[in-house]
Amino acid sequence: MNLEEYFARTGYKGSLENQDLETLTDIFQHHIRAVPFENLSIHCGEKITLELEHVYNKIVRRKRGGWCMENNQLLGWVLKCLGYDTSFLGAYVFNPHENAYASIMTHLLVKVVIDGKAYIVDAGFGVSYQMWQPMELVSGKDQPQAPGVFRFTEKNAVWYLEKMRRKQYVPNQKFSNSDLLEKKDCRKVYMFSLEPRTVEDFCFQCTYLQTSPESLFTKKSICTLQTTDGFRALIGWTLTETKYNYKENMDLVEFKTLEDEEVEKTLKDKFNITLERKLVPINIKGFYTI
Repeated sequence: MNLEEYFARTGYKGSLENQDLETLTDIFQHHIRAVPFENLSIHCGEKITLELEHVYNKIVRRKRGGWCMENNQLLGWVLKCLGYDTSFLGAYVFNPHENAYASIMTHLLVKVVIDGKAYIVDAGFGVSYQMWQPMELVSGKDQPQAPGVFRFTEKNAVWYLEKMRRKQYVPNQKFSNSDLLEKKDCRKVYMFSLEPRTVEDFCFQCTYLQTSPESLFTKKSICTLQTTDGFRALIGWTLTETKYNYKENMDLVEFKTLEDEEVEKTLKDKFNITLERKLVPINIKGFYTI
């Protein structure tokens, strides 16, 4: 495993001399625009493991993506190798379908401290809830980014992330009431504490999320990738391409339903992913929204 190979994967060619916020942001943005957030292994007969070397080989050498425990673990390793002050945190994801936060800690985050200021770096959430810049860990401050306005609030040592979005314009009206569309202007994303975590703290969750019939990830095949002006997502057979702020306070969301034979080509053309095994797409209606 080496950093040069990782940066060749993400296309980052900038300076590595300074462990500052500008460099961190640039490295982070190259990651989220090159490495998809995806769970396709579950739906093509592969087991997801959290051993770092396995994650590295999957994402860097096989040019795949991964979910938060893979993406953020790899990014955390890169930042630590570069000399950043990093640690892992664990979050509980909000389920709008049940209007409650998950009861188990399933989301891995990276905390980075630069010049005494703490930032949250999360390359593993995907779709419109994927931050594009490290977020300063301060309570009650609006932090506008291209995807929308993110905000942390802290109460009794628990931190909450929420996001305010723009209106959405959907040209294909047959998708205007899609269950994939987020209906609320402000959405809770997850909650977390500042207790340091290790990758080992997520081993049970890694198994549970890829095997339980109650898991979102067994109900939907998901592949999402950030672009320079929005993101694209393939959920089951539904391809969406979103362009942020294409009009004043309006995002453009285009939907297309793929045929079975179009799925593999779309993964290659839109996400630069070539699978080694046959994918079985799935999209059981649920709480995953874009």
